[in-house]
Amino acid sequence: MTTYSLDFARARKRLDELKQHLTSEEALDADHDDIEQHIHTHGQEILRLMLQGHLHYRAASEVAEPITGVDGQTRATPRDSSRRLLSLFGKVTVLRLSLVDRDLPGGLRPLDAELNLPADSYSFGLRRRVIDEVVRGSYDDLVQRISDTTAAHVPKRQAENLVLAAAQDFQGFYDTRDFQSADPEDVLVLSFDGKGVVMLTRDLREATRKKAEQSKPKLDHRVSPGEKPNRKRMAQVATVYEVSVQVREPADIIGPAEAVEERARRRKKRPRTKNKRVWASLVEDPLKVIDDAFHEALLRDPQFQRRWVVLVDGCGHQLRRIRRVASSYGVEVFIVLDIIHVVEKLWKAAWCLFEKGDPAADAWVSTRLLRMLEGRVSGVAGGMRRSATLRELTATQREKLDDCASFLVKHKALLDYAEALACGYPIATGVIEGACRHLVQDRMGITGARWSLKGGEAVLRLRALYASGDLQEYRVFHKQRELERNHLRHFADHELQHLRRVA
Repeated sequence: MTTYSLDFARARKRLDELKQHLTSEEALDADHDDIEQHIHTHGQEILRLMLQGHLHYRAASEVAEPITGVDGQTRATPRDSSRRLLSLFGKVTVLRLSLVDRDLPGGLRPLDAELNLPADSYSFGLRRRVIDEVVRGSYDDLVQRISDTTAAHVPKRQAENLVLAAAQDFQGFYDTRDFQSADPEDVLVLSFDGKGVVMLTRDLREATRKKAEQSKPKLDHRVSPGEKPNRKRMAQVATVYEVSVQVREPADIIGPAEAVEERARRRKKRPRTKNKRVWASLVEDPLKVIDDAFHEALLRDPQFQRRWVVLVDGCGHQLRRIRRVASSYGVEVFIVLDIIHVVEKLWKAAWCLFEKGDPAADAWVSTRLLRMLEGRVSGVAGGMRRSATLRELTATQREKLDDCASFLVKHKALLDYAEALACGYPIATGVIEGACRHLVQDRMGITGARWSLKGGEAVLRLRALYASGDLQEYRVFHKQRELERNHLRHFADHELQHLRRVA
């Protein structure tokens, strides 16, 4: 009996034993959970034997023929060789021929290339599970879940290395991707923000690292207030997406209390974002991230036929970088300051004029927001200051109000909400705010986590692929790149010379 026939026979025997158990008196006394666990445990071995049988069958059908390497030299002497592979079902052995020449370094193993075996012992199926787990939870949970749900065990350090390897083709994937816009009339939207990530001290930016090294923690096992700022590195977050034009009026956003029902009736369903991509980087500086976003927008609209809208939060450094990059690309952008940031400042100003919890503050904020949506920004800023003066507020009492008024005057050019609404552009940064929370904070901010620069960047890349809906497509791209790196580069013309098999 051949080796592979023996593997399949063992699998059949195991299956018969499992069937016998499931129809036994013992099984009839068990609940469904016990039965389910028994099938899972014993079924893994059946699947492992099936995989092992297939690998042995492939090895038995392999025929030794001379093969030319990338160096142009032919290797014709076959030698039996083997290697281990850790799969979802457990460990298996891969038998294959290694074509060598005693006068040439290295051997060629075409079956390895046909199987696209990884450089290490972890199968692509197992790697897929590692990625699925790491984008959702901690490495400790990853190790436990893989042990609980598969017949394999992946130590934490090896899992971290698998994640680094899995994320290495991130930039290449997007550099070669063909973006197809859903509708040429859609608005092209870009937005940027930042979110702090707790890092290992050695991987903080230089200025922060020096401060961290100079500071001495007050407590041995807990970070005291005021010590956290020297532990984080900013992840630069970006998004590019498309959205249908939705013309609105100020009353569709907010209005007097008596018009609530009418406003709700008139308000249309908000259009969904399309072709949304979000990503974040701990490695790249803000200017590079902004440039990458503009480059992707250019791929989507190479002829500048669409309107580009950039949503910002009012950060001066960010605005200067955006304008600098937009100028270098030769594109005109419509910059909008996030309406939510403005509302927050209006509320801070309101508490300078009203007691905390006073319902009149709500009406005051709503009225001024409506005026701003109508394009009366200067009037709102001037009116706020006059109100503070008439009430004879001290400099301390009116500080937040004056800050708000100065903010509105300074950013008046970015507060043209009337035109934005009339043109159907978005005016809120919900997408990028959500990315900061879901992409970065929910995973990178897990209690007790401290990240290395490479490890944090790899996880952010994989989470970005997952959040953008590109993870499955990326896996196909990554597997092809692994085939090229690990195998095809050793063969002449970087092409696999397909095996001839025994009939």
